[in-house]
Amino acid sequence: SVVKELVENSIDSGALSITVEIKDGGTSLIRVTDNGCGIPKEQISTAFLRHATSKIQNADDLLAISSLGFRGEALSSVCAVSYVEVISKEKDNLLGYRYVIEGSKELSLNDIGAPDGTTMIIKDLFFNVPARKKFLKSAQTEAGYVSDMMENLALSHPEIAFKFIINGRNVFSTNGNGELREVIYRIYGKEVTASLIPLKTTRTTQGVQLLVSKRGSQMTSIRRVEGSGFSNPDYFRIRKIPAIGYFIK
Repeated sequence: SVVKELVENSIDSGALSITVEIKDGGTSLIRVTDNGCGIPKEQISTAFLRHATSKIQNADDLLAISSLGFRGEALSSVCAVSYVEVISKEKDNLLGYRYVIEGSKELSLNDIGAPDGTTMIIKDLFFNVPARKKFLKSAQTEAGYVSDMMENLALSHPEIAFKFIINGRNVFSTNGNGELREVIYRIYGKEVTASLIPLKTTRTTQGVQLLVSKRGSQMTSIRRVEGSGFSNPDYFRIRKIPAIGYFIK
C-alpha cells in the first residue's frame, strides 16, 4: 500500500520516469524516485498533515477529481510509522531541499542540490508499532505483492519509463515509449508477447483493447479499458485463458 501511494503520487506529478527500489519486502527500505514537477518547499510540511491534499482547491473540485491522489492523504499515515526522507526540486528552482520526518516529528528541512523531481525514502516501516509489524508476511511474500502492483502500474502507463529493483536486483524496466507490447515484453518476456492476439472494440463512452493468448497456450490475457468513465486506463490480467477473449458490456 505504501509503494502504491507513493508511485501514484509520482504519476500524478507528471513524471515520465519512475524508479522504485525496495529491500526486505519494503520493511527496511522503500525508495521512489521520479522526474515530476516536484513539491514546493513551503508545502512539504502541509503534505504530511492528516487529511491534507493538493487536488482539491474548492468544493467544485469534488465533482471533477481526475488524479490518483497527488500528495498528502496517505503521507500522514506513512510518516507516523516510519522514517521518511524527502528530496525534491521544482524545475524552475536552482536548489532543491531535503526534508526529514520520523514518527510524525519533523527533524530537519535544508536546501540541497538535487535533480528535478522528487525522491521519497521510507525506512524501518512500523518501527514504532511492533504489533502491526508482526502481521506482515515474509519479506519474499511482501515483495511479491509489490511486484504484482508494479506490473499493473507499468501496464497501465506504457508512456512512463518504470524501473523496479528488489534487494539491488533489477526486476524489470520499461522504456516509456507508449507501446503496450513493449511493456509486456519487458515484464513477461518474448514467449508471452509473441503469443498474444490483439482485439479491439469501441463503444460510445468507452473503448476496450484486449490482448488474448492463443488457444491452448495458457498464457496471460491483458485487457485495457478506457473512456470518459475512467480517469486513468485500467489493465486487467486474466491468467490461464486457453480460449479466445470476449467482451462484456
